[in-house]
Formats: sequence, structure tokens, C-alpha cells
Amino acid sequence: MTKEGFAHHRPQWKTHLGFVLAAVGSAIGLGNIWRFPYLCYKNGGGAFLIPYVIALVVVGISLMVLEIGLGHKMRGSAPASLAGVSKKWEWVGWWQVILVMFGIMLYYAVIVAWCLNYFMFAVNGAWTDNPGNFFFNQFLMTSSGPFQFGELRTPIMLALLVVWGVNWLIVFLGVEKGLERANKIFMPLLFLLTAVIVIWSVRLPGAGEGIKVYLQPQFERLSDIRVWMDAFGQILFTLSLGFGIMIAYASYLPRKTEIVRDAFSICVINSIFSLFAGFGVFSVLGYMAESTGKQLSEVVDQSIGLAFVVYPKAISLLPAFSREFGLIFFAILVIAGLSSGISILEAFTSALIDKFHYSRKTVVSAVSVAAFVGGLVFTSRAGLFWLDIADHFLTSYGLVVGVILECLVVGWVFKAFRLREHVNHFSAWKLQRWWWDVSVRFIVPLVLVGLIASSLLEELASPYGGYSRLAVVLIGRDWLIFTAFAAVLVSARNWKSEPAERMITHKNA
Repeated sequence: MTKEGFAHHRPQWKTHLGFVLAAVGSAIGLGNIWRFPYLCYKNGGGAFLIPYVIALVVVGISLMVLEIGLGHKMRGSAPASLAGVSKKWEWVGWWQVILVMFGIMLYYAVIVAWCLNYFMFAVNGAWTDNPGNFFFNQFLMTSSGPFQFGELRTPIMLALLVVWGVNWLIVFLGVEKGLERANKIFMPLLFLLTAVIVIWSVRLPGAGEGIKVYLQPQFERLSDIRVWMDAFGQILFTLSLGFGIMIAYASYLPRKTEIVRDAFSICVINSIFSLFAGFGVFSVLGYMAESTGKQLSEVVDQSIGLAFVVYPKAISLLPAFSREFGLIFFAILVIAGLSSGISILEAFTSALIDKFHYSRKTVVSAVSVAAFVGGLVFTSRAGLFWLDIADHFLTSYGLVVGVILECLVVGWVFKAFRLREHVNHFSAWKLQRWWWDVSVRFIVPLVLVGLIASSLLEELASPYGGYSRLAVVLIGRDWLIFTAFAAVLVSARNWKSEPAERMITHKNA
């Protein structure tokens, strides 16, 4: 197939705003609302913003430019784009999308299902006076270990079916009618509801003290290497980098587009949202501390505990309209989760379509059913243990290694200057060699190697989370090995049309 023929049939964003909103929707997820505020609190308050901004510029924006620029130039998904660079490295693209689709997305969809359940629970405050007991013992009915599965939790399973139904429908409808239209609804609604929660929260008694604890600078913490590792790690994960999403989304852009400006906008909007949402989270925690007569350090918790234990408790303490507050809060989590979920499904769908020319409807339907079935293990009574182990290994090792390899392929095999020239050809904002080339070829890989080394040292000292080594090996390590093996197998299959035929050259730009 000719370049012109392929380009004619490849879908495109109907509007530039549609692309930006979809990319922002992918970046903004559950972690922006519960992980960033906690990291900020844990790592020096306002002082944490210093390494965070440095990480944003050095890793976040540079990698965002890389992925958008690569997808735009190669006109394909992550596997197609990396195969366009070199067939030897196609497997890296497949590993990224397989790891995310049949790893991260399996449990991420279950967390969104929890949020949907809690949206319903907010109607009558079902978590009562002991949200911790309700979440772990009544809702999840958590077993005693990773291999004590017990029964599947019907409420979670039904909510998961709804989540996958929504994901399927949106991606099934395609880029213009599905992804673009959904994000034009999801993102303004997400921003509006978040603004309502923040404005409401900052007016509560004790909110000021919560905000003070959230952002009070502790500059002495900047000497701790773990603070810097947390900042760089958060930037990598919050922007959906290494997921194959931005490469796929960029492949639907028109030839003439502002790559650098878009990358900068997506990164900055995501970070501002995280910071803004944190005001709402810590205002409510401040109110909770004042209402219970405790220190804020006694009520704050991280990640899942913050969303499903601490926040429900705080909501139940509100003097008025607690039901409405709970509905809005969990609606925000559901919308943020869905907007990220559809982007993961699209990244994998586009990869299969690019390679095998299957129909979108067939791919989306088959993948959605397979992912729903695969996610059922996380709806069992052992699901929380599986989620914890899988999330740690897939994100701390799989994603990071994938991004390192992506940087090496683009920076050294394709040559960073070639992609920089392509990006600058279309962008009014120009990339500088001293910044972008150096970041992609040296700084980002070295920083990420540092992240992996730090995690490995902890793993060697003792198994992650106190789990048995058998559980860590079977659920964590072997999941990585299986997805990498699957990536190699898929990459060995022949392409229906050669990936290099898609590439934009300046002659046809």
C-alpha cells in the first residue's frame, strides 16, 4: 500500500482540541488525585515542587516530545513506530502495549470499578462509621493471602462489566465519534467537578491547616535521594509515558501540527491539575483532623487507603450535604479512570490494526472481553494482594525498562537529531540540541536506571511488601517475563504493509 493510500485511510482527530483533551485525559488519572498530594506531603511539601518541576522539564516534557514526535513521524502505533526505526526493536513497542493492556489495565479497570461501587455507596453512606472495616472486610472481603482466592465479589464484578462496557463502546466508535467526543465531555466535566470539590473543601473548618501541611516547604528533605526518585517516578507514571498511548494518539494528528507546544501543554495541564486537586484532598483532611481532634499525620494515608478509607470517613463527618460531596468525589474518580482506560485500550487496538489490518470492531470487542475475563482475578478475595504485587512490578520495572529502551532506540539507533529535525520542521517552538538530545540520550536513561537500581536494592534486602518469595516471583517477575515473551512472538509475525511506508518525510510533509 502506498503512503498516500494508507494516510487516506488512517483516522484523524477532527479538531486539534480533541487531541489535546484526549491526551490530557490519558495523563490525568486516579494517581493525580490520590498519589500526587500524598507524595507532596511525604516529601517536603512545597519543597517537593522543586524536584518535581525539574523532573517535569528533564523527563516529562522531553519524553512527551519524543512520543508525540515519533508517533507523528511514523504514523503508527508504538510497535509500528519502533518497527519503522528498526524491525529488531519492534518487540519493545509490543511489550509496552501488551504490558499495559494485559497487565496494568486489568487491575486499573478494577480500581475504577471500586470507584463506581463507591459512587453508589455514597447515596446512603454505606461505609458507616468504620470505612476501613467496610472496605477491607465487607466490600473486598480480603482473604489472608495472595493464593487464598475465595469467591469472586459480585458487586465488583458487575461494576467491572460496566467499566469495560463503557471502554468498549467509546473505542468501538473510533477516533472521532468515540475518543474525541467522549473526552470533549469527560474533561470539561472532570475539571468542573474538581473545581466544585476544591472550592467547597477550602471553606471547611481546618482546611487552612490541611493546606499548610500539604505545601509547607521542608527544604532539608531535598538532600534525600528518595525525594528526587519519587519526583521523577511520579512524572513518568502520571503522564502515561511508556504506555504507547501518546505515540498512537499522535499518529492520528494531521501532518502540520505544533508538537512541542502540545507536549508542553499536556504536561503542564496535568501537573496543574494534580496540584489543584491536592488542595481539595488536604482541605478535607484538615477538616477531618480538626473534627476528630487528631493531628493531620494521624489521618492521612497513601493511595488506595486515602481514597477508600480516609476520604469516606471525612465525608461522613461533613456537617451538611455529605451525600452530594461523596457523589461528586467518586464521580471525579470514575471519570478520571475511564478517560485513562479508553486510551490504553486504543493504544493496543491501534497496534493490532496497524500490524494485521483487522477491523476495529473485531479487535475492540475481542480485547475487551479478554481483558474483562483477565481482570476477574482482581475481583476475588485475594484481588488486593494481586493488585499490589502486580502494580509494583509492572510499573517499577516493566514500564521503566520499556522507556529506557525507547530512549535508546530513538536516541541512538534512529538518532535523536533526526527526530528533533522532524519536530522542529513543524513546530514554532524549537527543540534545542543541548537540552532535548542530551535528555533523551543520557539523562532520562540514567535517571530511570537509578530508579530501577533503587527498587532492586530494596527487593534484594527483603521481598516486596513482606509477601512470600513465591508470590513475588509468580505474580510479579513472571508477569513481566510472560508479557515480554508474548511481545517477541507477536513481533515475529509479518506486517500486512511495511511500517516504513507510513513515515512522513519533509518531501511529502
